[in-house]
Amino acid sequence: MQRRPGTPTRRSPAARRRRPALAALALVLGLALGGCGSSASAGNGVAGKPAGAIFATARSAAERAATVHVAGSILGAGKPIAINMELVAHRGGQGRLTRGDLEIELVGLNGAVYATGNAAFYERYLGAGAAHALKGTWLRQAGTRGPLRSLAPLTGLPQLIDLALGGHGALSRAGSTRIDGRSAVALEDPGEGGTLYVATTGIPYPLAITRAGPHASEIVFDRWDQPATITPPTRVADVDELESAR
Repeated sequence: MQRRPGTPTRRSPAARRRRPALAALALVLGLALGGCGSSASAGNGVAGKPAGAIFATARSAAERAATVHVAGSILGAGKPIAINMELVAHRGGQGRLTRGDLEIELVGLNGAVYATGNAAFYERYLGAGAAHALKGTWLRQAGTRGPLRSLAPLTGLPQLIDLALGGHGALSRAGSTRIDGRSAVALEDPGEGGTLYVATTGIPYPLAITRAGPHASEIVFDRWDQPATITPPTRVADVDELESAR
């Protein structure tokens, strides 16, 4: 019987992380807001490795991937933050973020960040009155500084993988399961909560990170190396020029 991440029963124990990846990703999202590469059924060798080696192999595989879809919900600054992003290596990414009444459509392309959203988005980044004047306009930030640069790590495959699979404590194996039909091994850290699931067939990609309890969160990685495109925005206004004119 297949089980998806987040199912509360018949699960490996929640992993414990001293500096959990979900917490690191939640921090960046909070500041910013205020399938698979192989269908082979044969084992890929990670099932017999110690936890640390499995983690290193999964992270290396993720960093070499061409594309991935990242989606889920995490708790940041006491509020649920939903993320849904398609990422393309060496190019950028696009998708959507929501947090409370804040809704953002986001594109990263060739080093620039583009964002549009609801009235709350414009007011947060450009102040009161901006929503009426700029409704439907994509804001562009190309420099290394500026209000939209906090969103940049969410539009790059290496950057987001680094956030999601960042620092951790001593990992241990926590049994095996199936994630969306793929065999996976679970890794846990007896720190602060969270479980990383790594594929044990095909390329050993990360499949999900979950956290149980009052701060329940789930991030799913899928559609590894499947075709994905990034659509350049139209009707664009440069944030630096808008701020200079204020």
